[in-house]
Amino acid sequence: MPSSDSTSPPGSRASLKDASKGTLADQVTTALKAHIASGDALPGSRLPTEPVLCERYGVSRTVIREAISRLKSAGLVEVRQGSGTVVSEGAHIKAFTIDLDVCGSIDAVLRVTELRRGIEGEAAALAAQRHTLQQLEVIERALKAIDTAEHEGRDGVQEDLDFHLSISHATGNPLYPSLHEFIAQFVKEAIRITRSNEERRRDMAKTVRIEHVAIYEAIAARDPDAARYAALTHIHNAVERLKSADPTFWQNPGSRNA
Repeated sequence: MPSSDSTSPPGSRASLKDASKGTLADQVTTALKAHIASGDALPGSRLPTEPVLCERYGVSRTVIREAISRLKSAGLVEVRQGSGTVVSEGAHIKAFTIDLDVCGSIDAVLRVTELRRGIEGEAAALAAQRHTLQQLEVIERALKAIDTAEHEGRDGVQEDLDFHLSISHATGNPLYPSLHEFIAQFVKEAIRITRSNEERRRDMAKTVRIEHVAIYEAIAARDPDAARYAALTHIHNAVERLKSADPTFWQNPGSRNA
């Protein structure tokens, strides 16, 4: 397999200034995906280093790392000790992608949330059937971490994601956490909007917590039907909360809680 750096990917500082094409991370990800899909970057070839990519695209390391993380989630690249980030063997096989910009678009966020419904429902049911005591403890800690974040004045978005990720690990099927991590990059926006709205409506925050507790208790009781129902109810209600979110969250995405 080739061991040298792959041909320089397309893109320039000027080409990444079009906000209509998404965030800088979106645009860098798209450019690198196109570079790989074109066949210029062969399986096993190295991507340029972070400093080189930063210079090439005129962006920060944070942006580059986010783009690389997305490529890893999509199975297009992998990190090899001593070789850096290389193009995966199956990178040219058509992979499942979500070509939606969830920033500022309620329709896009709702589509991703609806996709999440089936995934979360079955994950909860399998977790109820298969979880170990250690995995149940992790789920419980993740649930408590959401409360801690809220009490400390943080939005709890990452803690919310971690709660659902802990459930996917308890399925015993490694494909679930892998799929969850892929979906999470899109789901994060929905959770942020919902939790930002909760700050204005504390009764809603209580409702969300009750829903999370219901999922945990059904899993702890090893009741797959109840766990599935609780998870489906939670996602259904999440859709309704998104629909009722303050319109300013969509009109001024930059003003949302980070």
